[in-house]
Amino acid sequence: MLKEGTRILSDLKFQVLQDGKPQVITSDQVFGGKKVVLFGLPGAFTPTCSRQHLPGFGQKVDEIKSKGVDTVACLAVNDPFVLHQWAESQGVAGKILMLADGGAQSVKKLGLDIDTGDFGGIRCRRFSSLIDNYVVKKLHLEEGTGFSGASSAETILKDLS
Repeated sequence: MLKEGTRILSDLKFQVLQDGKPQVITSDQVFGGKKVVLFGLPGAFTPTCSRQHLPGFGQKVDEIKSKGVDTVACLAVNDPFVLHQWAESQGVAGKILMLADGGAQSVKKLGLDIDTGDFGGIRCRRFSSLIDNYVVKKLHLEEGTGFSGASSAETILKDLS
């Protein structure tokens, strides 16, 4: 399980959509030598993720980056086409790096997987984190798939103050 003080594994793989095609990017490309805010959520186009979690980061992305953060990234167990369309519909395309983990391999390696059973299978737990050159400096986990605000953009901004 990911926790504060641990290092992000260097063998994680994600997919992003570039020029209309899925491209694999590694944790080295995302976290190596960078300060990153990584947040995860159960899935694109779901009510809580679409009304609260992603929009919260979308509204605060510039403020977060003004605090010295290189990248704000969203992790979900979806394919890169779905995440791209969701980012477009939410107005965050090009502002938030959308990391697709369609098979949940990286989410499982991070210990951030949650089994939602017949509803949606293995998904990503809802969380937010501050990672500096692979090292997890702050980690905020929500209970289950709900959203209490513990993993919000506002919480991350407090961490950066």
